Amino acid sequence: MLIRKTTKVTAYMLAAAITFSGMGLTAQAASGSDSVLPSGGVSLALGKGTGLEDISTNPSIPIEALVEWMNLEELVDEQTPKAPTEEDLFRNLVIAQVNNYVNVRSLPSEEGEILGKLYNDSVGTFLSEENGWYQITSGNVTGYVKAEYCVTGEAAVEIARQVGKRFATVTTTTLFVRTEPSLEAPRMSMVPEGDELLVLDEVEGWVQVDVEEGTGWISTEYATLHSEFIQAESREEEEARLAKEAEERRKAREAAEAARAAQMQAEGATQNVTQDTGNYVVSGGGSEMGNAVAEYALQFVGGPYVYGGTSLTNGADCSGFVMSVYANFGVSLPHSSASDRSQGYAVGSLEEAQPGDLICYSGHVALYIGDGQIVHASNSKTGIIVSNAGYRKILAIRRIF
Repeated sequence: MLIRKTTKVTAYMLAAAITFSGMGLTAQAASGSDSVLPSGGVSLALGKGTGLEDISTNPSIPIEALVEWMNLEELVDEQTPKAPTEEDLFRNLVIAQVNNYVNVRSLPSEEGEILGKLYNDSVGTFLSEENGWYQITSGNVTGYVKAEYCVTGEAAVEIARQVGKRFATVTTTTLFVRTEPSLEAPRMSMVPEGDELLVLDEVEGWVQVDVEEGTGWISTEYATLHSEFIQAESREEEEARLAKEAEERRKAREAAEAARAAQMQAEGATQNVTQDTGNYVVSGGGSEMGNAVAEYALQFVGGPYVYGGTSLTNGADCSGFVMSVYANFGVSLPHSSASDRSQGYAVGSLEEAQPGDLICYSGHVALYIGDGQIVHASNSKTGIIVSNAGYRKILAIRRIF
């Protein structure tokens, strides 16, 4: 029989993360052939990572959300100490199940002050229950949510697996993705350092990941693993986020307008330059700048894919293509598909996407052109192509303007 050694959570993460214990795992990376440039050692602690995008119907949903598996109240067997299982950890979560969000209040009453919002599928750590309210801690918010809008205990176990995401972050300069979990298996692609890949399965020493070429396997000697969940956003954090997003949009628009004016002046143009996009059409409304970005990107369909490249004519990889397209409009984006997931601001769903939006996948990024389609530097076999946006699981949609 399991008994609780303590009656409450003994430690919480201070900067927007739920923290649990007993699940840390560390391994030193041995020399091997899957890393072009091996790293000296990696941490397999189930935790560290960046936030995951909330793809729902609300375009203003917060992003930062993760769970580190450390310092949860210890569960022990009466006879033999036993580390908490994944189910034990998930059972202690409180997960919002609402259309949009549930308020987190200072008291277990609707009279309590609103401290923040727990968005749909967001998680908190269960502290106590009182008169139909759960006391939780989530991100930087500790307060009460109505129990009728959330699940916990056994009901949270299955939902946690659905709303949480498991990622592998590459820790070496270049890592080979293989067709099977073996160093003897054929190589199917390469991924750069810093890429965050969605984990589909795990076996000893290997994880199955989603990459542009399909599903393959990477060695955990050259990656760290973490799980991500959405957490609550305080009122102060929401206000700061909205102000920051508005300022970033203003700066991006100004940069794009300046770049376009300079281009027109250099070409002696007196009106907008019309781009040759071949047989492809930008559709779906959206901003003038977003449409211009999509039209410009379509000029390069048929061009080559080059791993690590940033040239729109001589070859680029996925993030290099997106980066160089936006650079033409005076906007600086990182050369990293993982970092692109935090650029600009969130768009709630593909139905709300507009031309010029970034469509982010596991280890990949593309530009939306409207009508459910994207343009992207796909892989070395296909080059720069137009595809259906739903051809892979979308992790985030970001709008720059």
